[in-house]
Order: sequence, then structure tokens, then C-alpha cells
Amino acid sequence: MVVFREATLEDVEALAPLVVRLKRLNEEFDPLLKTREEAIEIAKKYLREALEGGKSVILVAEEAGKVIGILKSDLIERCFYEPRLEGRIIEFYIMPEFRRRGIGRQFIEEAIQRLKARGAQLITAEFPSLNEIAVSFYEKLGFRPIINIYAKEL
Repeated sequence: MVVFREATLEDVEALAPLVVRLKRLNEEFDPLLKTREEAIEIAKKYLREALEGGKSVILVAEEAGKVIGILKSDLIERCFYEPRLEGRIIEFYIMPEFRRRGIGRQFIEEAIQRLKARGAQLITAEFPSLNEIAVSFYEKLGFRPIINIYAKEL
């Protein structure tokens, strides 16, 4: 049985490699998402700062005491739009051997409940545009596209 819980500073060592695995997966979708060599140290710092900052909800998925997934979302004030408080899913990764079992859907539902409890009135998800698996997954959960970001390398 999978358990979802809020991450703590003690989880950073187990969660940082999952964040880096996600970033390396993103590399497959676009060369502008090439992972830096020091990504693991950056991930540890990034997670520590998010846990200490109070503007993020970071969840851990565990099965039999083993960390199998991470979901990091940020609470963002939308100064020009209603609803004003957005919960943006920034990092979402489940180990490959645990996919296709409904865990992702449960993970998102858990995150939505926790973000809603923190005042979020809108939930968004950020991922590479060419990740068709993510597009399909989020659309099945009722998400739709609202903004595009285009890049030009200089």
C-alpha cells in the first residue's frame, strides 16, 4: 500500500535523486533541458530551501517504507488574475516500476487536497511541452492548457 505524506528535511537525501531523474527525463524532450553536472547538489539545496520557505507543498510517496515518488508544488500569488492563489505542481516523479497502478492519480488528488487546504483555488502543472504522456495524464484528470512558453536559444 502506498502512503502519501509531507516531506521533511530528513527526506532530502532520498528525494534529490528523484528530482534529478525527472530532470534527466525532461532532457529527452528538449535539448534546452540539459541537466547540469552538479544537479544532485542543486536538487538538495532546492528541496531544503522549499521545505524551509513555507510557500511549497512537498509530498513523498512511500511503499513498504521505501520512497517511490515526489510531488513538489508551489503556492503562487496571481497578482493580475482571479482566482488569486495558484498551486503549481513543479516536480512530479514516480519510480518507473510503480507506474500504471493508479498511484499518480492518487498522488495528484492528495496534492490537490493539501493545496486546497492551504488556500489554493486553482491547480496547474508545469512540464515539458513535448511530453505527450504528461499531457495525456493531466488531461485525463481534468486539466487543460492555459499558457505556452516558447524559447529561442542564443
